[in-house]
Amino acid sequence: MTQVTDHGGGVRSISVPIPDNPLGHTLVYLVDTDAGPVLVDTGWDDPASWDTLVEGITGCGTSVAEIHGVVITHHHPDHHGLSGRVREASGAWIAMHAADAAIVRRTRETRPEGWFAYMAAKLEASGAPEEHVAPLREAPRSLRRPSTLPGFSPALPDREIVPGELLPLPGRRLRAVWTPGHTPGHVCLHLEEAHPDRLPGNGRLFSGDHLLPRITPHIGLYEDPDTHGRPPYATGIEGLGEIADPLGDYLDSLERVGRLAPAEVLPAHQHVFTDAPSRVAELLAHHEERLTGLLTLLSVPLTPWQLAERMEWNRPWADIPYGSRNIAVSEAEAHIRRLVKLGRAEAVTGSDPVTYTAV
Repeated sequence: MTQVTDHGGGVRSISVPIPDNPLGHTLVYLVDTDAGPVLVDTGWDDPASWDTLVEGITGCGTSVAEIHGVVITHHHPDHHGLSGRVREASGAWIAMHAADAAIVRRTRETRPEGWFAYMAAKLEASGAPEEHVAPLREAPRSLRRPSTLPGFSPALPDREIVPGELLPLPGRRLRAVWTPGHTPGHVCLHLEEAHPDRLPGNGRLFSGDHLLPRITPHIGLYEDPDTHGRPPYATGIEGLGEIADPLGDYLDSLERVGRLAPAEVLPAHQHVFTDAPSRVAELLAHHEERLTGLLTLLSVPLTPWQLAERMEWNRPWADIPYGSRNIAVSEAEAHIRRLVKLGRAEAVTGSDPVTYTAV
């Protein structure tokens, strides 16, 4: 049975399942406005997920055909996946930050085999072993209907979410807060209205994946596959100060959200919670502790792959599935990039694949 929760003040959540994923579900929020209901995120593009979303919207006392708009916190398929179907069923607009909209356009314009080739080059440059890279080189030959692969044909948004501005939702005060890190264009949405139960604090915050009660969001790298060949972060220290620092962006964004001090946080996964500043402090401490631990590992030169193998995860490296290892290496690279920008690590000159060591 579809789980619908009434959070009061014209805000409800629908638990939309994510197939074969330990997260279990995405919390899609339905917000009443004077122009009609608006969704915050939509869930994964899967028939069962769609049925659950439709049933949940009905359980909120309306229908998918009545949806007025869709506000996307970030482009990941468990958030943006069903946006296109909602728009087809209702004529709703879709809004997204420009940085994530650019990723959506790039994803649609790049053939799947291009992504696989890029990923193979990226992993090879990180020091991944050949047995891990080889399946990506073979993958394009096995593709028959690439347009059906999850995440390869995301819906193009109609509107841009502008940081700092109120969204055009009649009867509501929902302000966009740019919180890059998990993705370049991730936004939180600050509902600048008194909490319906009068909890102390400044309104409520739809936090997407930026701030979760018990999970540390993945912080990886978003590079452009059109650069071809070796990714720019693999060429060593040259120019590193000018390229993106997603972990630094995330930490800065955390502090900004902590200062908002919302009465309640409505995240996209797990459950709602209070005391955002305490959770922010926990996450800041976690990342500082992790960076310190990585410096110990980098007492000897390591490639990003070797560093990922030695980092602490929620399970032993040998038990981490193939796709999750790719994500882990991306996270290791984001942490290395942060250490280099802080002057606490550096690339080893002439190493190929590039290795890094503590300074």
